[in-house]
Amino acid sequence: MSLLLVFQLAGCALVHVKQDNPRTYDENRRGDVLTTGTLSFATRNTISRLGLDPDSCVTGAAACIEALRGAHLLGSDARLSALAELALGQALKADKLAADTDPHRVSAYLDAARYAYAYLFFGDRSPSERAFEDRQTQVRDAYNYAVERVAALMFEQGQRAGRFHPPVPGSTQAVDGWQLRYGSIELVLPRGAPRLEAMVPASRLRIDGLASVYRHDGLGAEVVMVARPAAQVRRDPAMPFADTGYLPATVLLRFPGGSLAAVLDTREAVVDALDPYRRDTTQMDGQTVPLAANFSAPYALWLADSGFARKAIDNLLGRDNALDHPRVFLMQPYDPNRLTVVMIHGLASSPEAWVNLANEVMGDEALRQRYQIWEVYYPTNVPIPVNLVQIRKALEETFAALDPAGTAPASHHVTLIGHSMGGVIARLLLVNSGDALWQRMFKAPADSPRRKRLAKLAPYLTITALPNVDEAIFLAAPHAGTPVASHWLARLVTKLIRLPKTIIDTSARIADALAGELPEQAALFRTAPTGVNLLRDTSPYLRATSRLPIAPGVRYHSIIARRSADGPLEKADDGFVPYASAHLEGAASEKVIVSGHSVQETPQAILEIRRILREHAGLGQGDAVAPASGTR
Repeated sequence: MSLLLVFQLAGCALVHVKQDNPRTYDENRRGDVLTTGTLSFATRNTISRLGLDPDSCVTGAAACIEALRGAHLLGSDARLSALAELALGQALKADKLAADTDPHRVSAYLDAARYAYAYLFFGDRSPSERAFEDRQTQVRDAYNYAVERVAALMFEQGQRAGRFHPPVPGSTQAVDGWQLRYGSIELVLPRGAPRLEAMVPASRLRIDGLASVYRHDGLGAEVVMVARPAAQVRRDPAMPFADTGYLPATVLLRFPGGSLAAVLDTREAVVDALDPYRRDTTQMDGQTVPLAANFSAPYALWLADSGFARKAIDNLLGRDNALDHPRVFLMQPYDPNRLTVVMIHGLASSPEAWVNLANEVMGDEALRQRYQIWEVYYPTNVPIPVNLVQIRKALEETFAALDPAGTAPASHHVTLIGHSMGGVIARLLLVNSGDALWQRMFKAPADSPRRKRLAKLAPYLTITALPNVDEAIFLAAPHAGTPVASHWLARLVTKLIRLPKTIIDTSARIADALAGELPEQAALFRTAPTGVNLLRDTSPYLRATSRLPIAPGVRYHSIIARRSADGPLEKADDGFVPYASAHLEGAASEKVIVSGHSVQETPQAILEIRRILREHAGLGQGDAVAPASGTR
């Protein structure tokens, strides 16, 4: 009888234990209404402690929220985190079901953000005390998403109402019983941008084509504000530079109140839009918190929207829509206190050539805090001497426009980086020719009659070094030319290239001036030279300029590619540039990498460039290379 009673009691046991597989374990521990669409284990547990049914709270959240608000016997952390998740669930439903213009969509997310904010800053413990807890990560993500949706919905509302500029700090806006006040607004429209066009949540972007996506974990909504310069500004030859028009921003919501009760009862929120290039932390209720930020998204959006792959071919061939003058693109809003890196792409290329290098430099937190990147975009069909003059002019005018006094750190200790033909141009920006080119190419000393007849060539034959550059990196640059440019395929491409009429007319006049005395040189100009045929290793221009020394005070480096590690280095090439043409005597460093001609895309080249930039900025190699989060 006793034994029977024991078995009956054992049959009534309510607790059973089993082991979950790793996937189920992860879903149970980390899944929540935002990631899996179901309430988290922690929230269900908190609701059950009140004697409520968690499933009923999904369909009737309002009653459960009211019960949780009054459940003071529960710890604040458990109560507030559950409130945040339930409110976010309500907001997600409202967002899906309500009309686009329904203000309740905004107020529902404001409720969710407020509860999450209360947990983060008015709970039982400080954020640092909960640093390793999954629950705080869930609530932080709930806050960030709610803020993202408030920002997106308010932006859409502003666009419908005809508001196209960043809000004025201190201004207010009412929405569904809430009062929004704009606090720190660090967004400034780029030069020539007439309006804010779009706000793109970075969390929703899938970025392909970058080796890494660099972002910074923290508080706030990671967004990209789009404010592109007007088309006429982008095409204006008098405007040498332009911002990309894609600005990273971190949006925050703060809820006034000196106590938990005050925060829970408030219907006021302060909106901040901060520039993550200016700061990586902020103060929230007396605590220093890291800002969430995405540094790759603005760059990726700019490249994706620009269509550079197609334009690079148009520019080489000189088609009707081709670029006709160089343009300097600023990868971030100009900062007078950051050092400047200028990147110059190669033949038939565009700023896309720097996609991974620029992204890796901006992703390296130590370099990002010290440098800003400018990318030169220029028509590669145009002869090198013409591009040299025009690129120099564009850079000088850009520095003068941004720093008229010439005293900012950004205007000094500049680094030039050039690939292929861009490396040739970068080197020529750093030489002083004096009379050397006149003598070597045309035997025309100063004050001679021949020099006077060829006066139109003066801008192209008298080269002076940019004075504000003291570091340069040349990648796969054919300083002495390449035999490939004489290949039949290169000659065929040359025949397809159309040059601007001004260059054709100037070349014809020069040919006429030379015809009587120097018929061989005259023939060079009779058919206007292009960017391709001036890269030949037989080019008199490159033969003469390759012998010019780089100006004193400039430290320069070579990164050279070779297709195979086999054979003598002196006879190696990358399929386009021979080693002998890329090699420079006197370089501070030379790194040879087994690669094709696009060596700037290789991890080895990128690491070498980061090393050089660190040395240039006075950073020790012991500093962390990339504290920002690099993800795929």
